[in-house]
Amino acid sequence: MNLDSLVAIDVHTHAEVSKDGHGSLSPHLLGASADYFKAHDHRQPTIPEMAAYYAERHMAAVVFTVDAEHATGHPRIANEEIAESCAEFPDVLIPFASVDPWKGRAGAHEARRLVERHGVRGFKFHPSIQGFAPNDSLAYPLYEVIEELGVPALFHTGQTGIGAGVPGGGGIRLKYSDPMLVDDVAVDFPELRIILAHPSFPWQDEALAVATHKPYVYIDLSGWSPKYFPPQLVRYANSLLQDKVLFGSDYPVITPDRWLADFAKLEIKPEVRPKILKHNAIRLLGLEGP
Repeated sequence: MNLDSLVAIDVHTHAEVSKDGHGSLSPHLLGASADYFKAHDHRQPTIPEMAAYYAERHMAAVVFTVDAEHATGHPRIANEEIAESCAEFPDVLIPFASVDPWKGRAGAHEARRLVERHGVRGFKFHPSIQGFAPNDSLAYPLYEVIEELGVPALFHTGQTGIGAGVPGGGGIRLKYSDPMLVDDVAVDFPELRIILAHPSFPWQDEALAVATHKPYVYIDLSGWSPKYFPPQLVRYANSLLQDKVLFGSDYPVITPDRWLADFAKLEIKPEVRPKILKHNAIRLLGLEGP
């Protein structure tokens, strides 16, 4: 990966469809997400299409799915498929995996294999969809392996568009995505690199508190247009957290084109802007090597 030539590194994009056309979400949850983001015109790109899209823009992207088989009954897209597809485009795509915490020790063994044999560079958790509290001990064997392997764990935080407007929210409980639950994980796994995904509405202040208090907790800015960022998030990104805030779009529901256009209008210090867009991710993901 030619880091000097990259304009930005998007740390939050979704593989929504497998090679055989299997979706990452059930149709009713996917439809709710499209309603929430007003993204009915977006199609589900394949991973090669994602690679072409980001290469054209001189960007790199982290790619993942969500394994929520226990809570939803919907089969996941195979982590191996995502890793192998990303490996075809190593100058553009960075594979993350997702392992359902309900899989216990089997999930921990899978995580190790995915990193050691398939080149996975991190793990995505979505507590609300996966139906678990991040500080529940059921997930601790998985965290233990991820911490040992030295790769990041990215947690969805705040409200989610998945299930929005569906009766009962499609069974999705928002309480599991309170970043204060991840604070316990940062205490119990002090060397684990953690990313709190999204402006964490309605817990933005809690996310800022955790990220300023715990040295290895970062925040990505995905899922929202920057023009809607809470003022305190912008203030902290410009100051105390300038080395711990990351560009993420939530592609394909939000495109990096839209995100970057709105980010350009945000009052971010010139010396901070490249940190958010690229340099913080390079350091966190270990892209420069040891």
